[in-house]
Amino acid sequence: MVAALPALLVVTACATTVPGAPLPQASSVDGLAATAPASPSSRPPAELLLPPEEFPEPYVAVVLPPQAVAQAAPDLTGVPVGAKVNPPGCLPPVQDYGPDGTAMVVGTDNDRRATISVELVAGAAPLENLRTYLADCPEIETTHRGATATVTTVPESAPPSPAAGVDTLELSRTVRSGRGDDAVTQSMRTRIAQIGDLRLLVTYMSFGADDPDLDNLGIVYDAAVARILAG
Repeated sequence: MVAALPALLVVTACATTVPGAPLPQASSVDGLAATAPASPSSRPPAELLLPPEEFPEPYVAVVLPPQAVAQAAPDLTGVPVGAKVNPPGCLPPVQDYGPDGTAMVVGTDNDRRATISVELVAGAAPLENLRTYLADCPEIETTHRGATATVTTVPESAPPSPAAGVDTLELSRTVRSGRGDDAVTQSMRTRIAQIGDLRLLVTYMSFGADDPDLDNLGIVYDAAVARILAG
């Protein structure tokens, strides 16, 4: 659990980097059609992923290769693959981390040791299922390779739907591991939009209790939604 952020930093450092470029503050979905595409997930998720060059400064973004997606995506749930959880029924929903199921691009702010990730999941269950899971499992304890952590998830005010048929959700999540001087807190803020069975998750992640970079999270979220709606 403690290695989640370094894992993202490592995989982004090993890939080809593209400097981020500032985006306007206005919502990127302005002026688009009022209805969502009928079946965006008929295309591979990688084709609808936000390009790295559309990340705002200071985030330097890379598209993760498939083998890195299988490591990075579970980190964002706070439950690494293979972990045991308590309560026992609170494992995160099953997800296909292969190239046909999940694609990710991650932007890194090295000064803050923070990331903003864009994750696209094809074949996702309705967002209402995730709401039920979060209501049933607001706090869980995980055990992985002898290390334990507490994962706490709190719903936030959902962003407005950018188009008819688009469901949205927002949550804050903390992962606390270790004790005393060795205690570590990993903080996340995730903005979610779902169009049909294609789910978009945009997550700001950092260590410590610093306020999340909501301005840049919003810029990336709006741009990622706009790309999907534009088809």
